Amino acid sequence: MGAPARRPRTGRRPPVAGLPASPMWCDISVTQGVGRRGGAREVCIPGMPASRGTPAACGRALGGLAIGMATDTARLRIDALHRYPVKGLSPEPLAAVALTPGAYVPGDRLYAVENGPSGFDPLAPVHQPKVKYLMLMRNEALARLRTRYDAGILTIREGGREVVRGDLCQPEGRLAVEAFLRRFMPGELRGPPKVLAAPEGHRFTDSRRGFVSLINLASVAAVADMVGAPVDPLRFRANLHVDGLAPFAELDLVGSTLVSEAGVRLTVTQRTQRCAATNVDPATGARDLAIPAALQRHLGHPDCGVYAEVSDGGTLRPGEVLRVMPA
Repeated sequence: MGAPARRPRTGRRPPVAGLPASPMWCDISVTQGVGRRGGAREVCIPGMPASRGTPAACGRALGGLAIGMATDTARLRIDALHRYPVKGLSPEPLAAVALTPGAYVPGDRLYAVENGPSGFDPLAPVHQPKVKYLMLMRNEALARLRTRYDAGILTIREGGREVVRGDLCQPEGRLAVEAFLRRFMPGELRGPPKVLAAPEGHRFTDSRRGFVSLINLASVAAVADMVGAPVDPLRFRANLHVDGLAPFAELDLVGSTLVSEAGVRLTVTQRTQRCAATNVDPATGARDLAIPAALQRHLGHPDCGVYAEVSDGGTLRPGEVLRVMPA
């Protein structure tokens, strides 16, 4: 079953003299005497030159104070771990994850459901656009389903009732899941749905280099302020939920390495560009928000969260701390 939705933490900041109040906590570097994460704050003066889409520019857009930037002393805490065994279907919370250098999160995006012929060849797998598969960006009804994947067996429940169970390692099991999806969403199918299994070394991720995805809970809280409604972090379908950074400071981690106390090393490779899947409530399936549009309007880009590659392997658990090592 997917992890229960939770209301994100949304900080409120007292105004700094001479500048408009901002709705979000930010780490900054010019001492104002009101810092709560490292003590110091940097004022982003409206009109000061700043690169479009950088934390400083975000600060201007969000009330005149800079969004905090990561430093060599920054530390992140892992709040939660998730995997998504079938692309577009519900998440599974993890108590721990064992990562291998150059590999994906175990059990993540192992399967996808082809929405009509996609041209995917398991003998010569290449990354395909996600629109070729059933996915939340276009098929929000999938969010009404609760799934559990265990040793190849996929169980799907709707409204608290089991509707199908199939062994995805066997043709009969895949056919059972496909038959259910034909009944469940006939109007959204472009052709026969087909369960595809990722061959060794391939995953059905949105990005070709989407080995491990991270979402910053402070950024989620900032998005909630932008849209004026609670935002469940599960909308972002990330493997790692982390806190300890200021809103959108993760975007400046590209090129940096995150290191756990046990020596796991994640190299941050790219920002995550958000699509309309985030507009769908993962608890109800309602398409009730416009998150990419809000990001674009406030920040000048739709980025929120990052991807990373595993440089040194090991096990991660919720509560562990990751140190930021700059590039």
